[in-house]
Order: sequence, then structure tokens, then C-alpha cells
Amino acid sequence: MNKFLSLLGLCKRAGKMAAGEVAAEQAVRGKKAFLLILSEDASKNTKKKFRNSAAYYELPLAEIGTKEELGRAIGTDMRSIIAITEEGFAKKLKQLADDIIDNRTKVGED
Repeated sequence: MNKFLSLLGLCKRAGKMAAGEVAAEQAVRGKKAFLLILSEDASKNTKKKFRNSAAYYELPLAEIGTKEELGRAIGTDMRSIIAITEEGFAKKLKQLADDIIDNRTKVGED
């Protein structure tokens, strides 16, 4: 999880993300987003809205971390949704998120 959050911070410093509902929605609609990162503790409405957006715009979606963890990683208040606007960052973040989720699943099976 640390690698994921560190890369998220680097992505923020590089200016390759849109954080928060309004900014993320604008990035998605403007076809600038390559990945959506949704916090696990986002509200039902936020989850539904961005799951639907991801499906409609055929964007990968990673549900990982808490609002607090995501916000802290990018140096802001809590964030429920982050849109990654650079393809290289998006691919690596998605890979790291999938690995974390896979590992959680494997640990849960044991």
C-alpha cells in the first residue's frame, strides 16, 4: 500500500491528477482521465456515480484505500475520488492497486 500511496503523491506533484468529485468528473467528461481511484469508504452515491462513469467511458477503476489515506497521500483533505490524467502513472497505479487487492484476497482465503 505504501508504494501505491507514494506513487499517488508523486503523481500529484507532477500535476497529473484531478482530485475531488468535480475535478474528477470534469477530467472524465473531457476524456483526460486514464484511471479512476475510488476510496473504499466513499458514499453509496459517489461509488455509483463513478462506477457508472468508468463503465460508460470504459475507464479502469480501482477501489482502494480510505478517503483519509488518499487525501494524506496527495497532501490535501480527505478525497473520495481521484482521476489520473497521465497514462503511464495510470497503468502503474492500476497494477499496484490490483496487486494489493489480490494479496488481500489471498490472505482472506487462508
